[in-house]
Amino acid sequence: MANLVAIVGRPNVGKSTLFNRLTNSRQAIVSDEAGTTRDRQYGKCEWNGREFSVVDTGGWVVNSDDIFEEEIRKQVIVATEEADLVLFLVDIRNGLTDWDEDVAAILRKAKLPVVLVANKADDGKNLYDQYEFYKLGLGDPFCISAATGSGTGDLLDYLLTKLPVAEADGIDNDTPRFAVVGRPNAGKSSIINAFIGEDRNIVTEIAGTTRDSIYTKYDKFGFDFYLVDTAGIRRKNKVTEDLEFYSVMRSIRAIENSDVCILMLDATRGIEAQDMNIFQLIQKNNKSLVVVVNKWDLVEDKSQEVIKTFENAIRERMAPFVDFPIIFASALTKQRIFKVLETAKQVYLNRKAKIGTSKLNEVMLPIIEMTPPPSIKGKYIKIKYISQVPDTQIPTFVFYANLPQYVKEPYKRFLENKLRENWTLTGTPINVFIRQK
Repeated sequence: MANLVAIVGRPNVGKSTLFNRLTNSRQAIVSDEAGTTRDRQYGKCEWNGREFSVVDTGGWVVNSDDIFEEEIRKQVIVATEEADLVLFLVDIRNGLTDWDEDVAAILRKAKLPVVLVANKADDGKNLYDQYEFYKLGLGDPFCISAATGSGTGDLLDYLLTKLPVAEADGIDNDTPRFAVVGRPNAGKSSIINAFIGEDRNIVTEIAGTTRDSIYTKYDKFGFDFYLVDTAGIRRKNKVTEDLEFYSVMRSIRAIENSDVCILMLDATRGIEAQDMNIFQLIQKNNKSLVVVVNKWDLVEDKSQEVIKTFENAIRERMAPFVDFPIIFASALTKQRIFKVLETAKQVYLNRKAKIGTSKLNEVMLPIIEMTPPPSIKGKYIKIKYISQVPDTQIPTFVFYANLPQYVKEPYKRFLENKLRENWTLTGTPINVFIRQK
């Protein structure tokens, strides 16, 4: 299981820059204004053959003077509860501030490794300024420059010595794993209780380390799967229930450790920003998806027209990935609960779909012949052969062409849509690659 590292610190110390450096991306938008981005603070870092997840807390701060400090404090508390290690970033140019001392006070109480990182040590002239940070009581500061990458290799080497090595979790890898995710109060716990029911003797809970997801084995009514749930592992202390950052941090592990995600939406509130953040986590991790609109019993008008409008609104927000099932259910009255499980099982089977090479070519080549890729610079692109790559996490198809570099994203989406039209791949992401024949 991947470890989780959280980057914390006051605004403008370079959290997003360090996040981009560690994840080898430009996902987080770097700006002098706090709270610049809200949906791209999660990524993966690979170093010396080990992989861990990174969360940048920066974009979650509400940019308002009166609640600014309180928001930072909340997020540091969440980070210490949910992560395996915290990177505490300070600015060596600006020196020690009251906010740094506030954050350090919370981190000193945490029962997990904290690494103090003095950022913006770009030219080496201010290296002697690091000594004032010893006052924080968090050990030796690592002097780095997130912007240039100076010192980040040593920092990563040190992180690996502090991160717990993932142990085998005793989980059967051939059994599907379904994660119930969603923002607070969407009904995650209620639906899990409705699945499990009163008959507790068929339920076995397997937990890894304290910060891992909990697996609940479910094997009745012809089903056999693990429910992956992070809810209720630890108390949330002083963190308010509706904190957006909290629901995303809590979802990361459940999503990473699952095959199919059951995303809970609240019928009385529609689809909101937090739902989209969790949906993006599901997409980034290539997980299959079932959307459950919970609390449907509280909606008065249940006409087909209302259902259609609701469905369209959800698919519109989640485009371009729109091929997933939507179920209107109620965890309270147990309406369509069984259908949620049946659909999740079918989506898992779609995820494992194997399509024969001859059938793929027989169906797809005539479609491609009728609608070939547009020519570029007078050159005609010919796709001659298609095959599915074996043993991949999600269905992956390779189209062999004479000029693969000229096949653009819109045409790849066209090919994906045609694959979905001809085979049942509902709910699961698929990969389409164009390669030299």
